[in-house]
Amino acid sequence: MQTKLSSFWYFLALISANSLAQELCFAPIAPIELDSALTTGQIRVTAQHAMIQQDTLAEFDGKVEIDSQDSKITANEARVNRNTQSLKASGQVTYHDKFIKVSSESVDLNTSTNELLITDTTYQLAAMNGRGQAKTIELNQNSGVALNDVSFTTCPEGHEDWRIQASSITLSPDQSWGEVSHARFYIQDVPVLYLPYFAFPVTDARQSGLLYPMISSSTATGLSYEQPYYWNIAENMDATISPRLMSERGVQLKTEFRYLTVQHSGQVDLEYLPTDIATDSEDARYFYRFVHQGTFLDNWQVSAEYNGLSDSNYIVDLGSDYYSRADTHLYQTLGVSYYNDQLDFSLQFRDFEILGEHANSYRALPEMKLNYESELAYGFEFGLASELAYFDNNTEFGPQATRLHIAPSIRYPYQTQWGEFLAETSLLQTYYRQDNIENTSLAKNVSRTLGQARLYGALAFERQANWFQKDAVQTLEPKIQYLYTSYQRQTDIGLYDTTRLFSDFDGLFRGQKFTGLDRISDKNQLTVGLTTRLLDDNNREKFALSFGQIFYLQDIQVAAALEQNDRSALAAEIDWQIGSKWYAHTEAQISSVTDKVERSSLSLEYTSSKDRVAQINHRYVRELSGEEINQVGITTSWPINHQWHWVGRWYQDVKSHRTVETYAGLQYESCCWAIRLVAQRHLSNRYDLNGSQSTNEFESGIALQFILKGMGGKSAGRDMLTDGLFGYRRPYLLN
Repeated sequence: MQTKLSSFWYFLALISANSLAQELCFAPIAPIELDSALTTGQIRVTAQHAMIQQDTLAEFDGKVEIDSQDSKITANEARVNRNTQSLKASGQVTYHDKFIKVSSESVDLNTSTNELLITDTTYQLAAMNGRGQAKTIELNQNSGVALNDVSFTTCPEGHEDWRIQASSITLSPDQSWGEVSHARFYIQDVPVLYLPYFAFPVTDARQSGLLYPMISSSTATGLSYEQPYYWNIAENMDATISPRLMSERGVQLKTEFRYLTVQHSGQVDLEYLPTDIATDSEDARYFYRFVHQGTFLDNWQVSAEYNGLSDSNYIVDLGSDYYSRADTHLYQTLGVSYYNDQLDFSLQFRDFEILGEHANSYRALPEMKLNYESELAYGFEFGLASELAYFDNNTEFGPQATRLHIAPSIRYPYQTQWGEFLAETSLLQTYYRQDNIENTSLAKNVSRTLGQARLYGALAFERQANWFQKDAVQTLEPKIQYLYTSYQRQTDIGLYDTTRLFSDFDGLFRGQKFTGLDRISDKNQLTVGLTTRLLDDNNREKFALSFGQIFYLQDIQVAAALEQNDRSALAAEIDWQIGSKWYAHTEAQISSVTDKVERSSLSLEYTSSKDRVAQINHRYVRELSGEEINQVGITTSWPINHQWHWVGRWYQDVKSHRTVETYAGLQYESCCWAIRLVAQRHLSNRYDLNGSQSTNEFESGIALQFILKGMGGKSAGRDMLTDGLFGYRRPYLLN
């Protein structure tokens, strides 16, 4: 009996599970206290008065309590008839279990057939803002649960802004679907929707059916309505099919297919727009994506990701769940890898889909890496890093190269609580075979041999200190590194996977100025850094200051154009937890040549609760791809009162004196419903016919959303922060 009745309460719990109000509109039910000594099928009846007739009829009166293993019934009166095997409770009856509390005028139970009838009921879900009424609740072990003239709402009593009224709800045994007949949806007391029949899931098992629609509006798509349909194909396989109607673009079909096995998982996404009515072209527009992860044999893994689209403006015009309008490359990779405690191996094919006229990236077809680690005697360690790769460019005249790199090393690490030490020496041997190099300064065959030595040490000191008149622990953590790398001319080697790295404080100790292996800079340098922290009584960091610099002991030849002084830029950063609600982060790199700031970021944030946030950001880069970056931004999420919530975001390009993004959202939220208005404007980043990205066109959008809590809606004041071009984040760092 209890199992079948609980299925209905589970259904009601499902549709109200997302009701996350900012305030508790009515108190949850107190947890029920059950007697664990009772066994299955056993009941205990207590009352102020009892009368038993010849062991066949029992009548109870006054504060009647009927306890079972998983439920409790209270009433003014109860009558148990052993001949008819029935129990009837009446007079202010309550039924209470861990899912629900029901109040009614009478409860009738046939103990032989396990049939239960509750009349004139009101119910409330345990620990959830869901409640309603039912004329009768009938339960039968064979036919299941039937509710007649039933209602449901998440609104508090006396303030039913919305409710669902149904003639009947039935739940059949061993079925994962319930059936509703003659359902009427009311706003206040006004009926707005009628459904003669619909079905709903009563378990957490996946079920095929319609999902909640997505409605939006923008200058790019016009009014957009997307209606997903979920298809539960098999236990390990499903799909989502989403027709999308756009007033300015036409009808698009979006599909997502997922599969899962014991060792493998993957997803296939296909999007197709047969004709874009906003353009003069009759060509179809599409996007596809395939992702796979898996394991096979012992310690072997396989991975794949392949993306493609019809044109460079597809993501800008139609949006994407996987890429943003700022992305310029789409991944196309296939890889196999092996690992154990000492060795790891990977084989990868890496290509890109290039958007617009961005520089073509080299494809690695393939790229193999093998790394080996082994312990030697007396604490020494041996390491071997190796790589074999073939680089190809999809341009007709681009150089191609095969690269083999082997780097054995011996190191001695030592670590204690008060410091660490590392001594390491390496031999870097690289061989290149380069083709298609006519009219270039590149050589056909290049062999490069470099030696490298590294000494690194760090200490940690502590002392008792005072921080704003509170006891604290201050640390002093100096670190020093000597690095030597021999020189060899490398201008006859092409750049295949190599770009310059920017050095923040941590990057000072990296020892390399470039990604990849095509340029390994000669070095004879000393790096010095210092960090000091203040920790409170709970060992939480309240303040941290770090700064450091590289001192060049001789002129650098490979990177001579990048370093024009005997020292690097001074790198510094500060993290400061100002009280319990304020947080500040800043970092900067100051040129040792001009004494000017080359890169900097500053962020100040106030957070008093999960939905009360204010953040100010500024970032500056003197030169990045020939451009100066100087931007300031403000992000806020602030409740006006218990019902009204406001979110805003604004980013300004200080150099060009223009706003690059604005976002504003206003939401009203009651206990059981909410309405949200969002407006935004940002750079569109569209590509022109020549493949150049526009920096002058803007896209605007406005959306109105009505949310019913308990019907898939939820409080989303903080969620609005994640929308837009930049989105909310903790204070960001510069790469």
